[in-house]
Amino acid sequence: MSERVDAAERMLDLVIALSHTRHRMTKAEIRAKVNGYGSSTSDEAFERMFERDKEHLRQLGIPIVTLTDAVHEDEVGYRIDTAAYSLPPIHLSPAQMGVLSLAAEVWQDSTFASAARRGLVKLKAVADGSAAAAPGVTLRVRGPEPAMDDLLAAIAERAPVRFSYRAAYSGEVTVRTVEPWRVYARDRGWYLVGHDRDRDAQRSFRTSRIIGRVERVGEPGSVVIPEERVPTPERVFRVPVRLAVRPEGAAALRARGEVVDSIETPAGVRDVLALEVSDVAYLADEIAGYGDTVVVLDPPDLRASVLRRLRAVAALGEG
Repeated sequence: MSERVDAAERMLDLVIALSHTRHRMTKAEIRAKVNGYGSSTSDEAFERMFERDKEHLRQLGIPIVTLTDAVHEDEVGYRIDTAAYSLPPIHLSPAQMGVLSLAAEVWQDSTFASAARRGLVKLKAVADGSAAAAPGVTLRVRGPEPAMDDLLAAIAERAPVRFSYRAAYSGEVTVRTVEPWRVYARDRGWYLVGHDRDRDAQRSFRTSRIIGRVERVGEPGSVVIPEERVPTPERVFRVPVRLAVRPEGAAALRARGEVVDSIETPAGVRDVLALEVSDVAYLADEIAGYGDTVVVLDPPDLRASVLRRLRAVAALGEG
């Protein structure tokens, strides 16, 4: 018995077959050659399946036409009018292509990941060259940090944890022992809130600043989580940043900042983008992904972090 084919896959195969047939395909040819129809248990079952698929595709705007043979007029065939179905020329700016890239990345960890990537590749293929080839327009969405799974498990089991943590103000790394209560999202990041045993007070920790593994240091059930809503800090420490960005480049950064000036550089005129961030290391990863589309003007430690990442990548190519 033939393996059952998903309806969406079957209709996609039908579209491909009817788009590439030299003249037309009869129902017998469709049943024999198109993946998914051969599993029909009877002629009546095939007829119902084909008619249902054909009507659904027409509702989607796919122009399936019916043709008869000049000699065998009673033999009906089908094909897709490719002239009516062809995608018109698409002109996308780098910023628009960036938005589409971001939409595709949103589905990167879902069952739609493959379809999103295929759709983006097809759009890049038909878009004009400036949009498809512009550097730095692919946007990225980062999920929770590796520490998140261990933190959520510790919260669920009410177990204390220990981890190394890099302070936002000084960059100093210290070991913290915490009774974890909750995690929450704020300011484009994830935070752990709990009781810091070393300071005997409630504290919040940005998970992206946790270094290495999260270690259990107590028995499950030993942490008492307050029943009332745990207050979160009203203020998040933020660092002012200034970037030199190519016109229309780095759409994700532009959405979070403001163009305050323009400067002349050896590479041409660039916009000066001002924004504030709560995690310089996180931003360094993002900026490095844009290549020469984005240059850090300030602060110096962010510029050094980006250069360090770019040099590490360059060293890989030399090996």
